Order: sequence, then C-alpha cells, then structure tokens
Amino acid sequence: MEQNSIPSGKVERAMRFVKTGVQIGGNYIKHYSKKMVDPSLSRDELHEDIAEDVYNALSELKGSALKVAQMLSMEKNVLPRQYTNKFVMAQYSAPPLSGPLIVQTFIKQFGKTPQQMFDTFEMKAANAASIGQVHRATKDGKELAIKIQYPGVAESIKSDLKIVKPIAFRLLELSEKEFDKYIKEVESKLLEETDYELELKRSLEISSLCAHIPNLVFSKYYAEYASKRVLVMDWLPGLHLDEFLKTNPTQEMRDKIGQAMWNFYEYQVHIHKAVHADPHPGNFLMMEDGRLGIIDFGCVKEIPEDFYYHYFALLVPEIMQSESSIKRIMEQQEIINPNDSEEAKAVITDAFLRMTNLLREPFNHDIFDFGNDAYIDKIYELGEEVSKMKELKNSKEGRGSQHALYINRTYFGLYSMLNMLKARVKTGLGDWQKDLLEFHDEKSLAS
Repeated sequence: MEQNSIPSGKVERAMRFVKTGVQIGGNYIKHYSKKMVDPSLSRDELHEDIAEDVYNALSELKGSALKVAQMLSMEKNVLPRQYTNKFVMAQYSAPPLSGPLIVQTFIKQFGKTPQQMFDTFEMKAANAASIGQVHRATKDGKELAIKIQYPGVAESIKSDLKIVKPIAFRLLELSEKEFDKYIKEVESKLLEETDYELELKRSLEISSLCAHIPNLVFSKYYAEYASKRVLVMDWLPGLHLDEFLKTNPTQEMRDKIGQAMWNFYEYQVHIHKAVHADPHPGNFLMMEDGRLGIIDFGCVKEIPEDFYYHYFALLVPEIMQSESSIKRIMEQQEIINPNDSEEAKAVITDAFLRMTNLLREPFNHDIFDFGNDAYIDKIYELGEEVSKMKELKNSKEGRGSQHALYINRTYFGLYSMLNMLKARVKTGLGDWQKDLLEFHDEKSLAS
C-alpha cells in the first residue's frame, strides 16, 4: 500500500509516537486481562502486538525512525524474535511513497519530472526501505536503478532520535551514558546516509578498490544525474537473499557467493580501513552465475587506526594469550573502567574473553561452515547473557567504544547472512595479523 504523505513537523511526528505509546499501553491492558483468565499465557502475543504497532508507526514516519527499527532487527541477542522478525521488513519492504511525492522530489532536485529525464520510469517502487526507495528506469538503452530519498528525512534526524529514544532505550536496556554514545554514533552515520553526494563518492571509491575481488559486481554510477536526494546507477539483475534461497541453490553456489562476501569485508577492513557497515539482505543481490552484487554504500564506517589495532587484535590468538595485552585492549575499548571494582573487572573480563573466543572461531579454521546453526545460536545466547549482566550495566561512564557499534554490527550482520546462506568459507587469518602482532609487541616493550 502506497503512502501519500510523510508527517514532517516535529509536533506532528511526536504525536504519532504519543499515539503509539497509547496503543502499547492498551496492549499491556489486553494482555494482563487475558492472563487473569489464563495464568499460563505467554508474552508472545503481547510482543507481536507491540512490534506491529511500533513498526507501523516507524514505517509511517520513515527516515531515521525507521532506520532505528532496521538496526534493531539486527540486534537479535537483545530483542524477542517477534520484534526482530517484524523490524527486518524495514530493510527493503517498507510502504513506498505515492507517485505525486516522487514527482515532487524530482522537480525540487532537477526542475524536471522523472519522465522528462528518462526514456521510461516505473512509478511503482521496486523496493522501499528506511531512507529511500528504488525505481526502475531506462535511458539510451540502459536499464537504471533510481534511488530516491524520502522528503524531509535529513531535516528530521535530530528530532526523530529524541522522539524514538524512549522506545529504543526500553528495548535495548542501555545505561544513559551508553545510550547517548549509541545515539551519537547513529546520528552521525544517519546524517552521512542522507547525503547522496557522499554516497556517490564512496561508491566509486570502494567499488574501484574492490574491483579485483573475484565474483563481486558493482553498479556503475552516473554523476550527471546525482544530487543530494537522488542517485542513478545501473540496474543489477539478481535476487535478494530470501528470494535466492527459495530457488534451492546448490552448496557450490552458496559457497561461491559466501566467499565473495567474506573477501569483500576482509579487504575493506584490513586494507582500506573503511567498511560497508550495513550488511543486511536488502543491500546485496545474488546472481544466477554465483556472483554477488553490492548495491548500497550509504553506510560506511571509517576505522580509526588506534581503534583498529586494538579491536582486531582480538582475532590473533598470540596477542590474546598475554594478560597485559588483554588489559590494555579492554581499557582502550572502554570495556572496563577505572572505577570498576576488582570483582567486577574479573566478571567482565571473563565474559569478554568468552565472547572474543566465540567470535574468533571462524578464524581458527582454514574453512568454516557458517551453516552451523548451533554456533550462531551460541553467539546470540552469550550476547543475551552479557546484555543482562549487572556488572556491565552499573557504569556511569557507559561501556564500549562508540566505534565498536558499527563494527560489531557489521560482523554480526556478516555472520548472520553467511549463516542464512549456509556457506562454507575460507576464513583463516590473513597477512594483516603480522601488523597487529608487531603493534602489540611494541606496546608490550614500551610498557
């Protein structure tokens, strides 16, 4: 169903959340009324009703509000499945905008309608997500994808994040400091995602740097049609992950695509030091010949050098055998704080090492089977356990470097997609581990 308008004023958008809050309250009343009759009633129906109400509100508002839902869909270790299953729709199945709003955007950006700019233009969106939607078009015999940003998205980011704070705060159960750190990083990335001229620059840069990686396909972008709110690129044939899996692909095909995805991320992180930080099914296309199409560079996380050398040291067993290195890494990553008691430090360190060992597991093998559901379940189970630890919550400063937010999200998203693919991937540590060893050897000598 198409959407004819987007609430744009601060008051109008805030009132939509007030209405949602009332609906959520009604869901609780309904749930507890039923529970009085049937004490064995679970909270599943309650979670489903609330997830439906929250998603509908965020879908109507679009922009950063809906983007938060998209991010929450990837936080499977802290949310009930009813939320993540519903919020995953924000990745590429949000309600699209109606024709008049699309035409209005083109006239504002170019002074022309899309029909005047292209030979053909399909008014029905091919897919719609949180920040914008994509339409098919043709020009001079070329099939094109036209990415159009929703009106008012960039202007409403700051106020939207304030509005969505109570819902996200409750769902994520973060401390005030952690939440402020989380929102600061999210806000900076969202502002970048709404700048399509920046996305064009990054798309050209990363696709050029990664062009040598086998079985990857990148769209050609057309700068002459670009603006802050519209991007034009070649249309890539292929299927989104859920559609691809319905074709019952061979294991060879799954492995080929999975390897291309893994190599793409390893090269960006360790060579380019900047990474496509939005690895969800809506941003990739699986092709018939086993190649992987990359179709969105709106969210790119640049990795600071000092953060890189400490964070990725977690993957190198030799470094993690040194107590002094572990302590240094945990302090640099802001996982332990100076005012933590010795008992709290011991509990946090134990949880940190268990999580690190689990996430490093694929790197301990030449070939790793991401189709192992038991391994992925362990990650989510440990993540849920850690998220409830009082030692981690009792911190005025908050826990974790803000830079870790998008890097953690990237690797959780990557592991999750490879698990869905059931791909077997060559994952052993690369030459980059030598740089990490040298860095930490020098740090150890200096201390």
